[in-house]
Amino acid sequence: MRTRSLAAREILSSLSDAMPSIEDLWARLYAALADVPQLLSEISRLSSLLAKVRRDRANLAAAGRATLRADRDGEPDPLYYLRDELRAQGHLPPESWGRP
Repeated sequence: MRTRSLAAREILSSLSDAMPSIEDLWARLYAALADVPQLLSEISRLSSLLAKVRRDRANLAAAGRATLRADRDGEPDPLYYLRDELRAQGHLPPESWGRP
């Protein structure tokens, strides 16, 4: 995307040199293209954030399944798996409710 944005700027520059009579239009196009790098950075940031949220959700679902299985198997502390994942994601203080 960045490469295409740079190519568009180069084309726009050539066109504005060849047709200076529509200077207002060129200025508006330059302004629109100037937003592209910032938009690409924001898309990248949001994509990374979404990947983390999806990973955290999958880990919580796995911890929930492990908790249910541990309860069904009669483990002495079936909630350990859920507490451990919640702690790993920062939803519980590090020292709270350790496994007995």
